[in-house]
Amino acid sequence: MLLGVNIDHVATLRNARGGSEPSVIEAARIAEENGATSITTHLREDRRHIKDNDVYTLIKTLKTRLNLEMAMADDIQKIALEIKPYSICLVPEKRQEITTEGGLDVAGQLDKVTEFIKPLLDNGIIVSLFIDPDENQVKASAKTGAQFIEMHTGTYSESFGTEKEEQEFLNLKNAAKLAQDLGLKVNAGHGLNYQNVKRMHEIPDLVELNIGHSIISRAVFTGLGEAVKTMHDLIS
Repeated sequence: MLLGVNIDHVATLRNARGGSEPSVIEAARIAEENGATSITTHLREDRRHIKDNDVYTLIKTLKTRLNLEMAMADDIQKIALEIKPYSICLVPEKRQEITTEGGLDVAGQLDKVTEFIKPLLDNGIIVSLFIDPDENQVKASAKTGAQFIEMHTGTYSESFGTEKEEQEFLNLKNAAKLAQDLGLKVNAGHGLNYQNVKRMHEIPDLVELNIGHSIISRAVFTGLGEAVKTMHDLIS
């Protein structure tokens, strides 16, 4: 498995005081040097952490790949078409949420999703849909033309170590197999940490895990390089 490192919360810390420290560009460089195979940033509609200038700079400076998380917003689609990141991951977004609370409802808005991602696909950008490990959502995703799904692992992560863990993990495993049978490649992310990530090895042919909060949290105490390298070693 590959490791995508989400650097949104470096920007959160920067924005708490304004100015330029800590630098998301430097964070991306350190992550790359310690095993990250892609850098993920979520350009939210309210720009609460990552700013437009961040992605414009990252696309010029990254040695690996930029994975741009985004909602179905026309202004952010325009930016994606301009900078042409390696990939985008389409996510749901609510202004009042602290973090992404669940997967995108592809089944309930199939035509809208298909239409929105078409120009991205036409411009050679790989498209992933962030969905819950649900059979209907997987089947709908396969109809859109997207090449990837990213399974929302938040419910599994919250249930880790409880009696609900096994069922939530089985949901992920079954969804991944169905997606692969339908021709989709599969990533996973949200809530994964240094303890619960180990079970991702039990899901065959996962391509990449996108992890942010737990890495940045560990980095407060150990440094970002060590935090990325330790996670990379756990999943590789």
